[in-house]
Amino acid sequence: MGSLALGLGVSMLSFMVLGGFQKTVSDRVYGFTGHYQIQRFSMSNAFEELPFSQKSEFSEKKNELDFVEKTQSFAHKAALIKGDEEVEGVLMKGVGQDFDTLAFQEYLIEGRMIQIPDEGTSNEIMLSLFIANRLQLNVGDRIILYFVQDPPRYRRVEVVGIYETFLENFDEKIVIGELQTIRNLNGWKADQIGGLEVFVNQDPSEEMSFDMEKILDLDLKLINSQEKYLEIFDWLKLLDTNVYVFISLIGFVAIFNMGAILFILIMERTQMIGLLKALGAKNAQIRRIFFWNGMRILGRGLVIGNAIGLGLGFLQYQFRLIPLDAESYYMGYVPIDWNWPVFVLLNLGIAVLTAMVLWIPVVVISRVNPIQSIRFD
Repeated sequence: MGSLALGLGVSMLSFMVLGGFQKTVSDRVYGFTGHYQIQRFSMSNAFEELPFSQKSEFSEKKNELDFVEKTQSFAHKAALIKGDEEVEGVLMKGVGQDFDTLAFQEYLIEGRMIQIPDEGTSNEIMLSLFIANRLQLNVGDRIILYFVQDPPRYRRVEVVGIYETFLENFDEKIVIGELQTIRNLNGWKADQIGGLEVFVNQDPSEEMSFDMEKILDLDLKLINSQEKYLEIFDWLKLLDTNVYVFISLIGFVAIFNMGAILFILIMERTQMIGLLKALGAKNAQIRRIFFWNGMRILGRGLVIGNAIGLGLGFLQYQFRLIPLDAESYYMGYVPIDWNWPVFVLLNLGIAVLTAMVLWIPVVVISRVNPIQSIRFD
C-alpha cells in the first residue's frame, strides 16, 4: 500500500512540476511576443521590420477567428544606451496603445508602465533588470538613446520602470518604448507598424496557422513563436522524456512490489487454500478472493497516493515553499500545474496495470495440492 501510494504521489508531483515549469516558461515567451507574429516579407535578416498598414486585411477580418484573443502592434529599432561608465547595445521594442499593460504587469518589478499619449510622443522607456544593473541605472534616471541609422539620431528618455522575465533572449537586449518614436525616426505614416503580435486562447496548432494565413495579406507572413524560439520549446519538450522515464521506473517498482506482496500472501495462506479446496471450493473462487484482496490494497494505496500528491502540490501552489535560483531556472519557485486529465490517466493506468499483474501470482493457486497444503508448515 505504501509502495503504491508513494509511487502515485511522486508521479503526480512530477507531472505537476513539469507542467508548471513548461507553462510558466511558455507563458513568459508568449506574454512577451504573442503566440504568433505578423510581419512583411523581407530578404534581410536585420532586427528592424519593414512597415505595413495597421488597416490590413488581416486586421479587418481577425474578429472572424474565434480563437484570436487580442493583437498588439509593435516595431523594433536598434539603439545604444550610454550609462555613466558603460555603453550597451539594445533593441528598442516600440508598443502602441493596444499594448496590454495589465498582462505585462507581472514582469514589472520596480516603477510603473510607460504611458502612451493619444497625441504626440512619449519619452518614457522600461529597462530590463539585467540592462539596468549593467549600466547602473534606476527608475527616474534620464538617459540618451542613440539610434543606429544614417545619419545617427538620438532621443533623451526617462526610465519609468524595470522589468524581469528571467529569459535571456529578452532581458539582455529588449527595451520597451513607444511605437510612435520609431515611426518618427523611420519616417513612417501614422498607421504604419512593424508587426502584429497575435494572442490566441488555446494552444497553437497547424489548423490555427492555416486559418490565419487564409485571411493574411499577400505581402505579409505569419511567424509561430514556437518556431522563432525553437531552442526554448525544444528544450521544454526534452523534459517530457526525462519525466516519462522517471515515472516508468517508479511505476514498475510499485507494480512489481504489489505482485510480490500478493505472492507472499498466497504462500502464507497455503493451508487455507488447501482447506478451501478440500471443502469443495473451485480454483476460480479462491483466485477471486486473493485478487479482490489485492484490489482492496490497491484502492487504499491510490487514495493515500492522491492525498500525498494533491496535498503537497496544493501546499507548494499556495505558499511556494520550495524556492529556485531564478537565474538558472527562469523562475523563483517550483511551479505547479493542475492537469486533471493526466491525474485521472495516472490513476487508471496504475490500477489497470496492477490488476493485470495481480493475475500472475493467483495462477499459483491452481497448482496447490489440498493434501500437501493442509500438511504445509
